[in-house]
Amino acid sequence: ANSSIDKNTKLVRGESVVPPNSTSTKYFNMATGVKISDEIPSSWETFKLQKGEFKGVTFMTYKLNDKNTHIVIDKVGEVGQDYGDFVDALPEHDCRYAVVDIKFSTSDGRDTSKLVLFTWIPDGAKVRARMLYAGSKQTLKSELHGIGIMINANDVSELDFETCIMPEVVKYA
Repeated sequence: ANSSIDKNTKLVRGESVVPPNSTSTKYFNMATGVKISDEIPSSWETFKLQKGEFKGVTFMTYKLNDKNTHIVIDKVGEVGQDYGDFVDALPEHDCRYAVVDIKFSTSDGRDTSKLVLFTWIPDGAKVRARMLYAGSKQTLKSELHGIGIMINANDVSELDFETCIMPEVVKYA
């Protein structure tokens, strides 16, 4: 039955043929079963382009819904908020994902910004939540086209802008 499938493809739970380097959401949500809510792709595109209700917004956080079945939008930063406000918006003992528009000046003096995907999995979070968030990160990333920088943080010290974040971001400037 599978004679037409070449050796570089994989069957995923017998449901579909998926190339090994695929960014298909269906492929990635198999790990935890968590899916993306319907509003995320369109809100991401609007945020990325800084249009409409997201004009001037520097961050957006995501969480798992109450049934742990979908990643949903948690908070949208307000116009004028900065990186410090984003860090303050993260719960101390619960996990979150976030996209942050990091603004900075390059070594040659140009003002620029980079979009960064954060995975916040604090050490004090419940084990089940930590496992679900870690296992579902790729599902979210596959929908956020244009994200090139990913930062994982387990402690607030790993979110220090000058010592941890900027060294990572300027690599891509």
